[in-house]
Amino acid sequence: MSSPSKRREMDLMKLMMSDYTVELINEDMHQFFVHFNGPTDSLYVGGVWKVRVELPDAYPYKSPSIGFVNKLYHPNIDEMSGSVCLDVINQTWSPMFDLVNIFEVFLPQLLLYPNPSDLLNGEAAALMMRDQTTYEQKVKEYCEKYAKPQDVGAEAEEKSSDEEQSEDECDSADDQVAGPVDAYPPSNFSL
Repeated sequence: MSSPSKRREMDLMKLMMSDYTVELINEDMHQFFVHFNGPTDSLYVGGVWKVRVELPDAYPYKSPSIGFVNKLYHPNIDEMSGSVCLDVINQTWSPMFDLVNIFEVFLPQLLLYPNPSDLLNGEAAALMMRDQTTYEQKVKEYCEKYAKPQDVGAEAEEKSSDEEQSEDECDSADDQVAGPVDAYPPSNFSL
């Protein structure tokens, strides 16, 4: 087994041991779904999303592709494809990061601290900047409609890799390097 294969297997096992529900799509562990709970203290608390993860052959040296299967309303997540605009995954990925970092640090920070200037959902970004109360209400409506815990396992539609955003399609307003993984929130964390 090659080094990237060992690392992929180790990171996947570490994710499973961290109490995440993981559904393998294929046996080579390149594609799988992870059930992701909205972070406490966020507008997304109580919601559960199925996140599709695709690991490239060069993982961990090349970043994984991440996409939400069920809808959520967020400036940095494309509502239709589920693609994520997150600098630390798309541009500043490092082999020191692993799958647990994605689900315990990067995605929670994305949901807690949306960046309306680095957008994939222009409507959500504009609403967030114009009318915070209505934005929050819409986020909660989406959680209720699309992110019920009982619906995640029954989600039939899979998002294909061509629907996911490539790393250079992300409209990045700045190219800051992500801060330390253990800092929460890091002062220079770029979404």
